[in-house]
Amino acid sequence: MSVGSPPSSPEQRPPARGLLRISFEWRVFLGALLVALPGFLVAALVIASSEVDASFWWVLMLFAALTTLALAASLRRHIVFPLYTLSNLLEALREGDFSLRGSRAQRNDAIGDVVWEVNALSRTLRDQRLRAEEASALLAKVIESIDIALFSFDAEKRLQLINAAGLRLLGRKRKDSLGVEAGKLGLGDLLEGDAVQMLQRGFGGAGGRFEVRRHQFREAGLPQELLVVTDLSRALREEERLAWQRLIRVLGHELNNSLAPIRSMAGTLAGLVMREPPPPDWRDDMRDGLRIIGERAESLSRFMIGYATLARLPAPSRRKVDVETLVRKVASLEQRVKVQVEAGEPAELQADPDQLEQALINLVKNAVEASQEGEGRVSIRWQAADNDRLRIEVLDDGLGLATTDNLFVPFFTTKPGGSGIGLVLARQIAEGHGGSLLLENRSDARGCIARIALPSGG
Repeated sequence: MSVGSPPSSPEQRPPARGLLRISFEWRVFLGALLVALPGFLVAALVIASSEVDASFWWVLMLFAALTTLALAASLRRHIVFPLYTLSNLLEALREGDFSLRGSRAQRNDAIGDVVWEVNALSRTLRDQRLRAEEASALLAKVIESIDIALFSFDAEKRLQLINAAGLRLLGRKRKDSLGVEAGKLGLGDLLEGDAVQMLQRGFGGAGGRFEVRRHQFREAGLPQELLVVTDLSRALREEERLAWQRLIRVLGHELNNSLAPIRSMAGTLAGLVMREPPPPDWRDDMRDGLRIIGERAESLSRFMIGYATLARLPAPSRRKVDVETLVRKVASLEQRVKVQVEAGEPAELQADPDQLEQALINLVKNAVEASQEGEGRVSIRWQAADNDRLRIEVLDDGLGLATTDNLFVPFFTTKPGGSGIGLVLARQIAEGHGGSLLLENRSDARGCIARIALPSGG
């Protein structure tokens, strides 16, 4: 295909009728001739009616006719050539060739403006295709790099796309997988049922727990299905290992804190008993030693009870709970300071009143202990929030939170004699009700605010 020549592969068009059967080029040519036709007719009439010898005039008429033909042909070429150029440029764009450019793309010229715009369109399409190819290349690398198995199937459930994680999951090679029906790959059942599934099964000889998600999309107008298979076993095993490490570290720390002084004091008392004669104040030393051993054993017992409480927290037994009644009851249980209740709109929850009461007691206890470094003000309030949720907030005027990194680490505490399970238990209760617990510094004053958000419908 060359610019300025007729298109090499014109589209099929319906047959023209009447004068439209004549090509555009010939219509231009005939139109130019028709423009000169009235002048020729007038000249012919004048010559025919004249009594002068007309041979000379007829020669001039012939010369004028030939000149008119030449000028009409030239006009035809000057009109048709740019149109051929535009046609070839548009054909190149349609075929995806954005390298061709039309010449004589001049502004303030009818044809030049059109050629200039087509050239600009070609540059725009070229840039868009380049960006699309770069994005496709990046997407292909991402698909190959992620550790999640991806499968794409056509309407006949034949595999069209698979990434490296999918090949590892199936234990197959790419060339042996593409175009194969889903059932033969062992994936047929995953294309049925719910769009999101959690299942325990084996792939390629390896078993585990998997999350399967199915999405529908279209490619080139044809329906496709995307299958996303996530291996949860590895992540769960890693989380389990980390949980065991944290638990053993906390248990070891707490046991050492309790057993070390018990062991030391037991050795001291054993030496005291073996002394002959015993010192005069040996009874006082024995009482002090046994008291220290008893205190550390009691602390260790509280720790184990707290651990058992977290491990055995039952599912909430829901029933209708009046929020104001519950809040006022919790406030009345605290005797160290007067807890102020800021009454809100009447509200009810479908919740376990015992568990929710325990969570609020823990939050109020923390708030009271924090407020002892301030003016001792603690308050509870509640209010409706967005998305049909109810917020219960416990506020204090203490020093606030220096860091939140270890707030919800089980058994972590900075308080003497603390168990480190109060906040953890409160959050576990809130999450068991489909809610959440958040602690943050107050923006209106010094201190901290603990906020429990619960679904107002339960």
